[in-house]
Amino acid sequence: MHFTFGAPYFLLLLLLLPCFLWCREYNRSYYFPKLDWVGRESPLLSWEPWLKMLIFTLLVAALAKPFVYEAAGDRHKKGRDLVLAIDASGSMAQSGFDAKDRFKNKYETTLDLSSDFIKHRFDDNMGVVIFGTFAYTASPLTYDLEALESMLKMTTVGIAGESTAIGDALMQAMRTLSYGDARSKAVILLTDGYHNAGTTSPKAAVAKAKEQGIKIYTIGVGKRSDYDAALLETIAKETGGKSYSASSASELKEVYKEIDALEPSPVRGENYLNQRLLILFPLGTAFLLLLGWVLYPKRELLFGGGR
Repeated sequence: MHFTFGAPYFLLLLLLLPCFLWCREYNRSYYFPKLDWVGRESPLLSWEPWLKMLIFTLLVAALAKPFVYEAAGDRHKKGRDLVLAIDASGSMAQSGFDAKDRFKNKYETTLDLSSDFIKHRFDDNMGVVIFGTFAYTASPLTYDLEALESMLKMTTVGIAGESTAIGDALMQAMRTLSYGDARSKAVILLTDGYHNAGTTSPKAAVAKAKEQGIKIYTIGVGKRSDYDAALLETIAKETGGKSYSASSASELKEVYKEIDALEPSPVRGENYLNQRLLILFPLGTAFLLLLGWVLYPKRELLFGGGR
């Protein structure tokens, strides 16, 4: 077992510890008829600042997310090769898809939810294909998911034309996947329209996906009548994937959650196997110390007042 912190930057707060000894509190004026009645005590000899420092240290340790884990595992373990093929045709400019923000169009909402999905893929080798009248690779397969998100957010509606080339999108996604070495490969195709452009038919693209063992998940966005639901269901069924429909942003979020569960990304073998958080230990100790500190004056009143 090994020990580490999930958010070690919080430990920088421990640099404030000397303030408990040397930083002066707000001054109040007290008047005594004789100065001999006023005792002088160094903060180093008083128990109270040391108790405050201990409680502060425990709370900072809890913020830093301490946990133990096992280091056993394959240090070079990686996930699957996964490509998002996202429709950027003109119809994706329609607004009202997100109930929380009616001014956002379907494409903007899709990008936000796709970014959230990407963040949880950990060791997957991911790429993005944008398609409209034609399809192109916006990001090749990469483990740098932050860079992938940045590339995704640089795209806009209509950047690949106004029409919908589903066949070309799938072929470009498979071309992007060909540069990966993972055994498991998958495509997530998201569209709100009918196939009406491009040089490759969806049927030919599906046949090639079956040959290469690539699983395709399809997501129809918007009203069911807006897109070719039968085609999307066929594509998913023929390749061993699953077809979804999302008429709102909340439904699309749930679809991504389900795909995330069906195609889980492995936990990083070299870092966090059998992770067990230890936050409750410093928090519980700090709570007990605070409770004792609060009750200590009351104890003096209860038991010291009879002397």
